Amino acid sequence: MSAETDVVDLLLRQHEQIHELFFQVQDRTGDERRDAFRRLVRLLAVHETAEEEIVHPLVRRVAPDGERVVAERLAEERRAKEILAALDGMDIGDPAFLDGIQELRRAVLDHAREEERREFPLVRREFGTAERRALAAAVRTAEATAPTHPHPGTESATRNLLAGPAVAVFDRTRDLVSGALARVTR
Repeated sequence: MSAETDVVDLLLRQHEQIHELFFQVQDRTGDERRDAFRRLVRLLAVHETAEEEIVHPLVRRVAPDGERVVAERLAEERRAKEILAALDGMDIGDPAFLDGIQELRRAVLDHAREEERREFPLVRREFGTAERRALAAAVRTAEATAPTHPHPGTESATRNLLAGPAVAVFDRTRDLVSGALARVTR
């Protein structure tokens, strides 16, 4: 199955993209760093929302210790969202920005490793090919309507579904305005 049709492969590919974006943010300067950071913020926001809405509820239901496993992942996600939210409004030239990126990178990559170790094998084992394809489609749908910036405190499917659509419209409008202003000022 391709990364486009299997939910685990799709999420693993996104983990790789996130890892690469961290390198780009660290290694670039100026507008290139800002653009890489914007892509990182967006990918992290939509990726985590989709996992919170689709993957975590499944793990909670099928894993023997699902409640504990999901609680640990949600705590990690909240911490990463808090760091990301602080960075999201920061000047990328501020020395504290790169320190914050390092902290965020550690938190996100540790979190991804735990998902890959604890959740993804379970999803592969418990769900067949057709189910994993349907889950991949559900993840892509959740990402298409997800907020594009971090919102700590919304780390559950219920909170995402209740607050997500309104917040997503706000975030996406903010992204359009920011993008337009950036093009005008360049």
